[in-house]
Amino acid sequence: MGKNVALVLGSGGARGLAHIGAIEALEARGYTITSIAGCSMGSIIAGMYAAGELKKAKDWFLQVDKQLILRMMDINLFSGNSLVKGQKIILELQKVVPDRPIEQLNIPCTIVASDMMNTEEVLFRTGSLFEAVRASISIPLFFQPVQIGHRLLIDGGILNPLPLHSVERTEGDILVAMDISGKDSMPTGEMPEPIDVDGKIAAIEAKGFDVPEGLEKQLHQLGKKVDEVRTKRAADLGRTINFVKMLDRMSDMQIQQNTLLALRLTPPDIHAVMRQYAYNTFDFDKAEEIIEQGGVLMNQALDEYENKLSQEP
Repeated sequence: MGKNVALVLGSGGARGLAHIGAIEALEARGYTITSIAGCSMGSIIAGMYAAGELKKAKDWFLQVDKQLILRMMDINLFSGNSLVKGQKIILELQKVVPDRPIEQLNIPCTIVASDMMNTEEVLFRTGSLFEAVRASISIPLFFQPVQIGHRLLIDGGILNPLPLHSVERTEGDILVAMDISGKDSMPTGEMPEPIDVDGKIAAIEAKGFDVPEGLEKQLHQLGKKVDEVRTKRAADLGRTINFVKMLDRMSDMQIQQNTLLALRLTPPDIHAVMRQYAYNTFDFDKAEEIIEQGGVLMNQALDEYENKLSQEP
């Protein structure tokens, strides 16, 4: 079984720390990463790994706390297009891993950004690593866009949160995706799942059992009660959601759908996935937990892949 991997790291803020655990899991099980691509937070981990500095990156992220995050926020007081300039973060990252040309990294590395003027992906495979990373992490309205020549660049995850078609491939390699924007429902408190009463009754009857009239009535009453609770929760959310949360949810929906599209167009051989609302965008103070969870998710995906291979003739 070939174990060369073309690895793709998706966008997702602090959830991107899961990429570190995923890489560690791959290497612990004998896989060799021969090329890598990433966007947004995935671009940071991709670049640091390709530079051979993943351990340094992990050690740095493990000591990040909320105070350091605040100190890295160079507030953009005189601009109407963003809250933060974004240069302090890059300077901090360069203290961990000095900048270098992408083409001189240890393995082929692709950093993905979005050109907001021409609505197209921009792939960085040469030039300054951290100039490319700075463009790729430019969350609209939060980080200032990056101008490079005639292009105005923003977060790579806007157009393609999981750039599977962008990673450089070699013959016989395995395409592996670490997806940290897995389809998820918006957190709204304890929202019960709907009950398909008729479907459950039909399933029971299909097995040759009769459903007593009293039980059927109780099931329908339960289903109606659950629908009432769901309707009330939706109404409560509609009254209380604010403008910022609404924009955030719209962005989340776009990312989820673009991720699903990427998976359909270029299905990976191995797909490890973290739910979109498993962690918040700025949960960097939960680094240890998120890294560990990334390893767990990748190991689960590897188990599934290897079990499937073992059953093939």
